[in-house]
Amino acid sequence: MRLNQDKESTMSSYDLLIKNGECVLTDSQGRLRREKTNLGIKDGKILALGLAANTSAKAVLDAQHLTILPGVIDSQVHFREPGLTHKEDLYTGTLSALCGGVATIFEMPNTSPNTSTQARIDEKLNLAQSKAKSHYAFFVGATNDNPESLESIAQTKGCCGIKIFMGSSTGDLLVSEDTYLDRILKNVTRPISVHCEDEKLLIARKSIATQGALPRFHPKWRNVESALRATQRIVALAEKYRRKVHVLHIASAEEMAFLKNKKHAATVECLPQYLTLSAPECYERLGTYAQMNPPIREQHHQDALWKALREGVIDVLGSDHAPHTREEKDKPYPRSPSGLTGVQTLVPLMLNHVAQKRLSLERLVELICRNPAHIFRAKGKGQIAVGFDADFTIVDLKKQKMISNSWIRSRVGWTPYDGMTVEGWPMMTLLKGQIAMREDTLFSNVIGEAVEFY
Repeated sequence: MRLNQDKESTMSSYDLLIKNGECVLTDSQGRLRREKTNLGIKDGKILALGLAANTSAKAVLDAQHLTILPGVIDSQVHFREPGLTHKEDLYTGTLSALCGGVATIFEMPNTSPNTSTQARIDEKLNLAQSKAKSHYAFFVGATNDNPESLESIAQTKGCCGIKIFMGSSTGDLLVSEDTYLDRILKNVTRPISVHCEDEKLLIARKSIATQGALPRFHPKWRNVESALRATQRIVALAEKYRRKVHVLHIASAEEMAFLKNKKHAATVECLPQYLTLSAPECYERLGTYAQMNPPIREQHHQDALWKALREGVIDVLGSDHAPHTREEKDKPYPRSPSGLTGVQTLVPLMLNHVAQKRLSLERLVELICRNPAHIFRAKGKGQIAVGFDADFTIVDLKKQKMISNSWIRSRVGWTPYDGMTVEGWPMMTLLKGQIAMREDTLFSNVIGEAVEFY
């Protein structure tokens, strides 16, 4: 994995030639395929495919024995800025993203204060200009008071869409009543992502958690019915207005069975933690460090999620990176907060599943590159094709490495996968043709940009 500089750089047609790598490309029928080819990069864009290996360029990157993916998009992260920066901020969160092979992040609005107005979106975008190392975009949070202003705010460059919390989670953003949900769907055309848990059921069942007082009661409190009921409600509203919603972190067999027949009204996100961990083992081993919303559920749910992934019900994999400090996570359940780190482990975890033949690499690229770019209408992202941004996640599919707390760049410094050995590892992250991370080394001169949407 060598990077050589051309002495006659001023005369070169390309800023960068990436040669000898196996690329995951989209063919003329829209199918993903692997092909060993050479890429020519100019002014941050992919200018040519299939170049000769001796093509002149200012710099040449030899990707022999490596696989080149489109720059990975993590479409659900919580980087906690402003207001909660003792857990994470835009700098530490995006460093963690790059180290894990993630080129672009879409960040959630449950900060303090909430990102629910034009002024607060503008504040985040201004912060990101000086702090974010990866590419970035931000959700605007829906409230009972702002349905009529959401569409205007969501047109802002760097705003990826609207986020609705139907059930309470970290922070106090909440839209639980159908009257307000109806107003949002009536007034908005931009992408809408929804956290589906029924608030009334969560309140009614809270005693299960307080009386149980152990993390293994978390999926009993926040049960399947609470998730399914909320998912059915938001999909019914999407059907009413003949539009699509993006339902987040679907964790149950029952929801997947329902959503399989609702693809006209909903795109579906799942998470690596639901595909990797299962109850009760994860709660016995990790305690509150496995606690998140919606909860990690039993093995039969995980089996159903893998079936849904194979059948095409699942459209996107996001990390739902939601860090809390060890001091916070060590509080007795249920006073402990819900949320796991994940942006840095998204790629290695899923490459390990590829190595174990649970899904193909091409299917993974659909889930973490092409589909999130398409669903959220991101310009120039998600594919290796002429005219697209030269964002790449370069991986070694055979490299075996142990995930460890010491590797995690998130401010909180822990992962539920500490000690897990995986096969497949992110070796480089490139932004607009510039190397931002190489073999766990981060380069401070490379700066991310706000994503544009159409």
